[in-house]
Amino acid sequence: MISRLRCYIIYIIGVLLICTSCERDEEVSLDIPIVMCLPVSSVQMDAPMRRVPGDPGSAERFFLPRYAYIFVMQKVGDQWSVINKTVETLADEDWEKTRYTGYMKTEGDSIFKYTKKMHLLFSSKGVKGSVYGIVSYDELTFDKNLNTITNLEDLLELKFDSESLQGSLQHIYSSPYDYNINGEYYCAFDNTNSNVEYIDLMMYHVAAKVDINWTVPTDKRIKEDPDKAVRLTYMQAVNLFDGWAYCFKPMANVVDPLPTTVFSRQIVSPEDVGRWWEGRDYFYTIPYTTPTHSGYFPLQMVMKTNGSEGTGYRPTLYMQMDASPFVPWLRADFTINNPLTDGTTDEITVPISRP
Repeated sequence: MISRLRCYIIYIIGVLLICTSCERDEEVSLDIPIVMCLPVSSVQMDAPMRRVPGDPGSAERFFLPRYAYIFVMQKVGDQWSVINKTVETLADEDWEKTRYTGYMKTEGDSIFKYTKKMHLLFSSKGVKGSVYGIVSYDELTFDKNLNTITNLEDLLELKFDSESLQGSLQHIYSSPYDYNINGEYYCAFDNTNSNVEYIDLMMYHVAAKVDINWTVPTDKRIKEDPDKAVRLTYMQAVNLFDGWAYCFKPMANVVDPLPTTVFSRQIVSPEDVGRWWEGRDYFYTIPYTTPTHSGYFPLQMVMKTNGSEGTGYRPTLYMQMDASPFVPWLRADFTINNPLTDGTTDEITVPISRP
């Protein structure tokens, strides 16, 4: 009797072990390394520009992100739900510089890759979904409590407060939701038929780079009468975006009317004698369009010549932005042949220009 009972116990334990093994076989480990593209370039000057429009430059300095906000969405039928939300604090020593060899637009470029991997463990196969991420050097403030994000619509409407981050917008990156590979979001996964080994969570700038270039022709700089020589003594970019900007839809910000001059960037001052006749400057800003100029970024300038104390020449350049999930790299060129007429306001439409 005891021997028979022992056999039953051994049999039950064996069944439990087999079942446990079956459950473990069904578990699917989804390994998600954060692979972020930073504009670190070793491309020669005569080589073609290979990086995305929003990530230019080889001499700029960018800070490694310290905060990561990762969302994993699951799709069942037509319904999306959040199955994982992660907020991480990142360390500089956990990033490494490497060369990207995947299938995104950064193929062949230098990137910084976060070496610590985030793991998602599913209890069974048959999971389809997408991964979204936003990282920043500064801690972000969102327009919604992250714990209230329950579906894809909530996530794509999520915004961060750009007002307090004007000096560090170039240090914020996200996964643009409409960047597709072969018609599918590039950070989608499907472990219905096979295990998903990893997800390349490549992230790009949410702020656009605007290059300002100006020149006064040589024959206009020096005249017999110095008072008639043309020189640019003041330049300011005004009406920069402020407020809540989309996290994963960086090209969907629409402003009406144009922002006030609370946020601006002074480029030339009367003391900048060396830049009166020519120069270059750049800044990062959240890109946006207006209802009346869909597809154009409005760059409002204030420029004064020859020490003018008035309101200055105030053109609005509507700079065309191509249809892309990436923020643009825009360039505004000014050739100043004559003293600018004080108080004049122009609207100038500028086609796409790539430095």
